[in-house]
This record gives sequence, C-alpha cells and structure tokens, in this order.
Amino acid sequence: MSRVSPVFPNLIDRTQVSCSNEPRPIGATSDQSRAYSAAANQGAPDTEFEGQSNPYVDYSFVDLLHTLQVPRSGGYDESCFIIMGQVKELLFNALHFELFNARHQVDQDNVAEALRMLERAGRLVGYIGQSWDVLSTIRVDGFNEYRDALGRASGQLSFMYRHVEFVLGNKSDRLASAHRNMPHVYPQMRAALEAPSLYDRVIALLARRGHRLGEEALERDWTKPYQADPTVEAAWAAVYREARTGNDLYELGESLIAVDDQMSQYRWRHFVSVARIIGDKPGTGGSAGVGWLRQVTEHRFFPELWAVRTQL
Repeated sequence: MSRVSPVFPNLIDRTQVSCSNEPRPIGATSDQSRAYSAAANQGAPDTEFEGQSNPYVDYSFVDLLHTLQVPRSGGYDESCFIIMGQVKELLFNALHFELFNARHQVDQDNVAEALRMLERAGRLVGYIGQSWDVLSTIRVDGFNEYRDALGRASGQLSFMYRHVEFVLGNKSDRLASAHRNMPHVYPQMRAALEAPSLYDRVIALLARRGHRLGEEALERDWTKPYQADPTVEAAWAAVYREARTGNDLYELGESLIAVDDQMSQYRWRHFVSVARIIGDKPGTGGSAGVGWLRQVTEHRFFPELWAVRTQL
C-alpha cells in the first residue's frame, strides 16, 4: 500500500494532442518584425495566435512532451522516477550530439571547434550527474511501491546512453544486441558499434601531428572496447611535456579527461544511489544490481590520459 496516494493535476487534454513528430509550422521572424511587435505591444509579449496552439508549444512539441509521463502503479515516487529518467534521456541525446560532432571536427583537424563542443559535453555530464540529487530523494520504501511495475525495464537498456558509451569508445557487442529486435534503433546502434570512437579519431590526429604510434593503436577492431596502448601513452607524455596555452593537443587532452572525470562521477553517483535504495538485491534488467554498477565505476574511457600523470 502506498504511504501517500498521488493526486495528478489535470493540466492537458491528451486526446487533443497531435502525436506526430513532424515539424509544426511556426513561421519565421526577423529583427525588424520583432521590433515591430514589441512596439505594437508596448513591450508586452504576444498573446494572440491563429490555430489551436502557439509557436513555443509547436517549436518544441511541449504539449506532446507533457503527455509522456504515464505511471503504472499507485506509488507516489514513480512520477518523479519517470520524469527524471526522461530528462536524463534528453540530456544523453544532447551529450551524444556534442561528442559526435567533436569527433567530426577532430577528423577535419579543427581542434578549436572540437574543444568548444567538449566544453559543453563536460557541462552536460555534470548536469546529468546532478539528476541524482533529485533521484536520491526516493527512499527504499517509496521505490518498493512501484518497483514491480517496472517489469524488466532498466537504465542499462537506454539506447541513447549506449550511443554515448560507444562514441566514447566503451564498445560492447552484447549490450548492443539488446536492441536487435528494434528495427528503428538497431541499425544505427550497430553502425555506432562498428565506427571508430572519438578517442580513436584523436589518436589518428596524434599520428597526423607526427607522433609515432603502433599499428595496433591506429587500425584495430572498432567493435572492441578500447585498451590502453603504450605508444599512445608515450605520445600524450610528449604532448604534456609541452603543456602551454596555445598547444591545442594539450588542451584537447585536458578536455577529454575532464569529460572522463565527469562520467566517472556520474557512474559513482549512480552506484551509490542504487545501493542506497535497493541494497544488494538484483537489478530489474537481469543484472546483479550494485554488483554490476560497482564494476563500471572503475572504467576510464581514456586510460593513457590518466596514466601519463604518473610520468609528469
């Protein structure tokens, strides 16, 4: 029995919301048209719109977004759990976008733009980590009220998080295969598994800049998780011996390790929060729960960037 029965405010008529994800027409404005509207409204916002919506709602599908929270139990905390899960999914999408584009810029030898993208990526990971500040307010009794309703649903089945892991180089054919029954997801997941990671392309950049790297570091099976290579560590050691403003490879290394640092903190918060809520019970997705999470807290995406500190 739930300690508190949730009362959901009726804020939107779901039956009237378009479920299409095609862009909705909102028109365009200009500096001149915006200035005209501000003058005509005496500085107040617009309040008159044609049709059955407004440009803000249509631009970001806000009404559709707010129909996607559907609790399956009477547990009060389930609503928070669903919303925070969806928020994290959107943030994983934003994070992957930055990492994916940073990889492209590295391929183009445009390190300056890649650094800007990695700065945002690091901020996004930090923001995602803060989601545990909210999720940790769910206590063991609150979680147990709706845990059975999760079925086999688990965050390990997030294809967007898996894309983040893959673009960072932590590949897993087994975890990718969890999506093989999803024809709208698996082809892209498979392509990500088989593609070089951001770090693989950074290593190729090191080679283009004249650092001597072993063939194993430059040509390997991209579907396998990245393993530390002594020639890559030696290259980073040379870069870091020239640590100075204007050394874009040094700045790139620091940006990468900042993202790795934030990812480690996110995974640690995940591990601690889950241990606090379910203890050593198995996870909903078939894993050992905190036993599985404990293993992944030790992973580092860019191991040579951590190891090189010992040499400095």
